[in-house]
Amino acid sequence: MLQGKKILLGVTGSIAAYKSILLVRSLVKEGAEVRVVMTAAARDFVTPLSLSALSKNPVLSNLVDQDAWANHVMLGRWADIMVIAPLSCNSLAKMANGLCDNLLLATWLSATCPVVLAPAMDEDMWHHPATRANLEKLSSFGNHIIPVDKGELASGLWGDGRMAEPDAITAFIKEHFFFNNDLYGKNVLITAGPTHEPIDPVRFISNHSSGKMGVALAREMANRGAHVHLVLGPSSQELHLPSVKLERVTTAAEMYDACITAFPATDIAVMAAAVADYTALTVSTEKIKKKSDTFTLELTRTRDILQTLGERKSNRQLLVGFALENSNEKEYAEHKLRDKHADMIVLNSLNDPGAGFGFDTNKITIFQKDGRQFAYDQKSKEAVARDIVDRIVNMLYA
Repeated sequence: MLQGKKILLGVTGSIAAYKSILLVRSLVKEGAEVRVVMTAAARDFVTPLSLSALSKNPVLSNLVDQDAWANHVMLGRWADIMVIAPLSCNSLAKMANGLCDNLLLATWLSATCPVVLAPAMDEDMWHHPATRANLEKLSSFGNHIIPVDKGELASGLWGDGRMAEPDAITAFIKEHFFFNNDLYGKNVLITAGPTHEPIDPVRFISNHSSGKMGVALAREMANRGAHVHLVLGPSSQELHLPSVKLERVTTAAEMYDACITAFPATDIAVMAAAVADYTALTVSTEKIKKKSDTFTLELTRTRDILQTLGERKSNRQLLVGFALENSNEKEYAEHKLRDKHADMIVLNSLNDPGAGFGFDTNKITIFQKDGRQFAYDQKSKEAVARDIVDRIVNMLYA
């Protein structure tokens, strides 16, 4: 959605400046061209080298650098949107009063594009009447202000003042300026990640799923206006978006219960999780000791989430499943499409390099219940998510 968009990021002196690294990464992954302007104080918190490496553009900080003049007027006219994140209390006060003592402020005053501000400061500073007045003044100038989050602050206190998370800022930019609303108002259920099936208090059965594909799908759906319920198994993945409800589970049984509860209110269900097919018949309450050269573990099948949802779905609901195979891929995918009563199956092949568990890329073939198939080249999982959602939207409004 941000492909080819020109985004100018301003970074001011705040401990939250470390998040600007993640924000640049997020915007670049979305296809945006990013340039960064920093204040001198910001350089104490994050290095220009890090931001330059990620943005693939030089980072500017001074009006004059080595006899070269940084053209703040052209910078302000170059961008499709300017984002200042983090915006410190000091820079906020300067902007509210039209001060212009550094390159970032000069560029802001020259900007002809929309401006988004993501403040970051301690709670008492955030609630001070002077700060409130400055925010109101900047808002009256036409700047768009992203509310702060509540959480642990640099002072050690807990309260308002944390800068919005980078994913939330990216989502705000998309929603307010480049919004594709083809899933507006739709309720989407997505599963992601592995499950852990316990054997004893310290051991479990699992697989190598990272949850990256499901999280990418949740982000893409949310960016298109959907209300997303993401049921995420044990995974290091995070997603902080206002329109995403994140529910963490551990076992296949917990994921089953979460999906069964959420499904009646769901318009689109995407079962991207790698759910364990089997779980231990009995779980030892104590750590199993090594007593012999062999060990037998009796397993029982878990309940099939995709099949259960397929049996329960109504004509208004669309159900998508995933298949990861390494032999007879097409036959298994087509069989799963019919057997599970799904509307679409997304096939990954373990035989394709860079596809499957743990990678940042994927290569898929989509099988639809109308008999059509769509094969795609290897892409980033974010790009794959867009392809999948495009097919879902096509089916939804066919």
